[in-house]
Amino acid sequence: MIGAFFLPFWKIMLEAPQYPEGLEMKIWLYKITGDVDKINGLNHYIGMKIIKEDEFPEFKIMPWALGLLIAFGVVVAIARKRYLLWTWIIALLGAGGVAFYDFYQWLYDYGHNLNPHAAIKVPGMSYQPPLLGYKQLLNFLAGSFPDMGGYLVIIAALGIVGVSISEQFFAKNRIPSI
Repeated sequence: MIGAFFLPFWKIMLEAPQYPEGLEMKIWLYKITGDVDKINGLNHYIGMKIIKEDEFPEFKIMPWALGLLIAFGVVVAIARKRYLLWTWIIALLGAGGVAFYDFYQWLYDYGHNLNPHAAIKVPGMSYQPPLLGYKQLLNFLAGSFPDMGGYLVIIAALGIVGVSISEQFFAKNRIPSI
């Protein structure tokens, strides 16, 4: 999971005929990189807010939250107590759930709360990018997927849960529990 501090966590991609190379925004634990200025320029026409890092308190919280989860994982590994392990797994899954919910809210806000004076208005149209996967937004195909840092955390979390379930139900040498 430590790799998530040094690699982009999530990416949003936009593909359209006028951008054959595509546009990409990479979301790190603490910043946004990529074609943000171009995306902001396009978003202006449909009335979306400008994407600015300082508008996201999550960038101050996420590194600390992941750091605490990693530190708790180290404590669990040293203590070797099953109740701590399952507490950590619940905390890990809960943090992931909260992060997905927060990201969904962010996407919803940017895609639905549009400037009524925008140059391009399509009645009933919202421009919310997908939380995960692809979605057609006018002539743009928007894609949203984990990036390398996100995949590291997902793989680590799935591995932890898988090993824990295996140890709980199938291992002969069980971790002593209290």
